[in-house]
Amino acid sequence: MNRAVRVLRVLTTSRSRPLPALALALTLVAGGFAAWAGQDWYRAAHDEQAAYAAQRDAALTAGEQAVQNLNTLDHRDLKQDLDLWESSTTGELHDQLTSGRTEFAAQVKEAKTVSTARVLSGAVTELDDRAGRARVLVALRVTVKAADGAKTDKDSRMLGELTRTDGRWKLSALGQAPVGGTSAG
Repeated sequence: MNRAVRVLRVLTTSRSRPLPALALALTLVAGGFAAWAGQDWYRAAHDEQAAYAAQRDAALTAGEQAVQNLNTLDHRDLKQDLDLWESSTTGELHDQLTSGRTEFAAQVKEAKTVSTARVLSGAVTELDDRAGRARVLVALRVTVKAADGAKTDKDSRMLGELTRTDGRWKLSALGQAPVGGTSAG
């Protein structure tokens, strides 16, 4: 009978503790998952490749926007558009735009044209994150509306150089990209 009582006690004891055992097991699993997720998050947050990719994306976004800005101009909002040109640029390009602003504004007012640009695609072709320099290739469609209402569309590819200034990427040079078999010379 002693043996039957012991077996009964073992069965009764193991049956009365399944909830705490299950809670302990779930706590251990949750703790393990939290540790794994935390370690994974830490690695991702301190990954140099992720930081480089973020700078590449920032340079591309800024480059596309700056090229679009410099190809958009409305004679009715000339001051605002030219201010946007200047805020999108730095270096020699910025100096060229500011020094020729008055003459250029007079030409646009006289022509009464409206040009709007839309980015079709873009890519970062070079990035030196440490030096704060990047190059982008941007394909865009520029629509020019003349004073008489006639519209023309022109697709072009632009090469832009960007410089990081005060934590922001700005356009420091802009030129037409060679098309087809032409050399960049």
